[in-house]
Amino acid sequence: MKVMDLTHTISENMPVYPGTEGPQLKTANTYEKDGFKETLLTMFSHTGTHMDAPMHLYSHRTALDAFPIEQFVGKGLVIDCSDLSEGQRITMSYIDKVKEKADQAEYLLFYTGWDQYWGTSSYFGEYPYITEEIAEYLIHSNKKGVGLDVIGLDPISDENLTLHRKLFSDTDIVIIENLHHLGELGNEIFTFCALPLKYENADGAPIRAIAILSE
Repeated sequence: MKVMDLTHTISENMPVYPGTEGPQLKTANTYEKDGFKETLLTMFSHTGTHMDAPMHLYSHRTALDAFPIEQFVGKGLVIDCSDLSEGQRITMSYIDKVKEKADQAEYLLFYTGWDQYWGTSSYFGEYPYITEEIAEYLIHSNKKGVGLDVIGLDPISDENLTLHRKLFSDTDIVIIENLHHLGELGNEIFTFCALPLKYENADGAPIRAIAILSE
């Protein structure tokens, strides 16, 4: 068994969605004064590698803490679309190449290679993003979730979050953004775990995402 970490580290100087304040990691207790160390974490619920719930956009829809725990573990498959250039769409042709495996998977993770820009201004640029046709496929194939190695499911220019809304309006699916190292997972199905912080009425939460591969 091989376990791989797909999560960016939370730090005060990490990239955050434009207009959002970055996290603060303040030392609240010290070894010298208190005999132990404790850190006060202050951050938005959609910081770093994180998960969006349908409640993110619709008040009457499902919050993360209302999902059964099984929602956050499933068969994952990486869809390699790293040949795309800035602003190009991820089309169904990428899924059709591995359709049998894609149909079996519960989580589809789109590898664009954009995580190479993490920590630079380019990360907020015209990254590749999915088409409406892929959104329809995700809905009708009853996926547990979709993930990408970019900052958003929608293009950075879409303030309405059209694709988010399409997925969340009637479907209990989760969206994972800012994944890391997807290009190292190959093209076989693996066990994917993405466990969000459990807090009340969670519209989203940072996660620790891992892949468990058979050797």
